[in-house]
Parts: sequence; structure tokens; C-alpha cells
Amino acid sequence: MNSSADRTAGHDVAIPVPPTEGMENAGKIAHLMLEKNAADVLIMDLRGITSMTDCFVLATGSSRAQVKAIADHVDDSLRKSGAKPYQIEGYTGLAWVILDYVHVVAHIFMPAEREYYHLERLWADADMTTVEDHIL
Repeated sequence: MNSSADRTAGHDVAIPVPPTEGMENAGKIAHLMLEKNAADVLIMDLRGITSMTDCFVLATGSSRAQVKAIADHVDDSLRKSGAKPYQIEGYTGLAWVILDYVHVVAHIFMPAEREYYHLERLWADADMTTVEDHIL
């Protein structure tokens, strides 16, 4: 569980940050990305940093076809459970596809775009969790 610090009488007090809809869905999205062999899957917890969303889920595809397959799989799977994206961007070029579910925003990149935009550096204050597929 994440926490934030508060100063009380000269002492650091950990204040628990409860799970949110976005954080719960972030794990689902990360695992859906892994089902399509996405690389470098990362959940970025943005709660307390910005009010625009709870988290980002980042992933890299090795080709435009794989970027599309990852995005389609996430979108199709979440629609089956009743979650529709607020906005989808990037299907024209398939170099960086964004699926915005309001509380969680999924980013699927080609390697060059992920390196160039380097969201991990831009949001360096976020708690970051690498998600790996442990099935060999």
C-alpha cells in the first residue's frame, strides 16, 4: 500500500492511500498487455501527484502490428466487462496508442517513441511497479 507523509509535531506519520478504481484496473490492464507479449510493462501511481488520473500503465510493442494487438486486446477485454475508454488516440500511426479510462491511462509504445517521450522521467515522482509475466 502506498502512503504519503504528513508532519505532525515533528514526526513523519504515514497516511495510507486507499486503493482506487484506477489502481485496481491498472493491474488488469498490465496483465492483458502481457497476454500479448508486451515488453517493459510498468504501472505508475500518480495519486497525490496529479488529479488528471490515478495511474498510467506503460508497455512497449516490438512492431506496429503488436502495438495494435496489445491495444485491441486491452480494449476488447475491458469492453466485455463493461469498461469503455473515454478516449482513444494513436491508431492512425500505431507508434503510441493511448487508451484513456479516466482513472487509468494505458500507453502502448513502439520502442523509439517510448525512449523519446520517456514518461518515467517526466513523472519521476510517481511510485512505479514493473509487471512481469512469470509463466515460462
